[in-house]
Amino acid sequence: MNDLPLISIAIPVFNEEANLNELFRRLTSVFDSLKHSYRFEIVACENGSTDGTFKKLQDYSEIDPRLKIVRLSRNFHMEGGMMAALSCVSGEAAIIMSADLQDPPELIPQMLENWRNGIDHVYTVITYRHGESKFRRMAAELFYWMIDKVSDTPVPKNSSDFRLVDKQMYQAFNALPEKYRMVRSTWGWIGFSSSHLEYERPSRIGGTSSFNPFVTGAFAIRGLLASSLTPLKFIPIIGLIFSAFSFLGLIFFGTQAFLFGVPFSGFGSLISIIFLMFGMLFILLSILAEYIGMIYIESRSRPTFIVRNERKDSR
Repeated sequence: MNDLPLISIAIPVFNEEANLNELFRRLTSVFDSLKHSYRFEIVACENGSTDGTFKKLQDYSEIDPRLKIVRLSRNFHMEGGMMAALSCVSGEAAIIMSADLQDPPELIPQMLENWRNGIDHVYTVITYRHGESKFRRMAAELFYWMIDKVSDTPVPKNSSDFRLVDKQMYQAFNALPEKYRMVRSTWGWIGFSSSHLEYERPSRIGGTSSFNPFVTGAFAIRGLLASSLTPLKFIPIIGLIFSAFSFLGLIFFGTQAFLFGVPFSGFGSLISIIFLMFGMLFILLSILAEYIGMIYIESRSRPTFIVRNERKDSR
């Protein structure tokens, strides 16, 4: 049995006491159906829960030694819990999923089948969100539209954090030093072969959603800024446009003053200084934006490449 590949299940958990019994029941059923092909471990990150989630996790770990618990000092939001869980896995592949059962464990066999066929990254795409308000669905549509427009790496529309990643992928992900990252676009930046599975996200079975539009909105903005330099690149474009208008205005008013005179003494000097200063200011702002973009790229300290495998000459 130890020769079977180990698969890790990474689960951030926050106030999910009402769902844990059903979650582990369904996971165990999936594990049993695949016991002749894989070994499994569960890494659950207890993300600062205020209910009985941690006690439930402890009780289950006494029953099933495959469960490993990572407890955070406070709530670090969904992505913080996800990254903490992923930092503690050890399998040949890791499956990231939520604990609210909106990510069906029954999709795990299909993910593993794709992985067995040589796919390093199997992500899920949500075709419909049951039990969610129209506002939340519209917000999700807007977010994916914006991230698709600005991201330097592809982020499939309505893709979910529920995904399988090969060991090489999650090791490369864990090695990235940056603190602020848009996880869904980071997987695309890492590369490797990918495929997707579509599913309808079911309603929550128990508990209440921790969705907060203000927190999620702030996360979305940080995610957009962290995944691309496109917003910063607007500054040089706008700067060059305004500087061009400034110099054109300088030429226009200079010509008008030469042909028709000036409305008052010093008008030409004043207009010339204003337009000249605005033109130079926008040009300098454009240069500054380019330098900030370079500093941002360097500060992330991402590797310039990721090696999938290396073949050496045996001679």
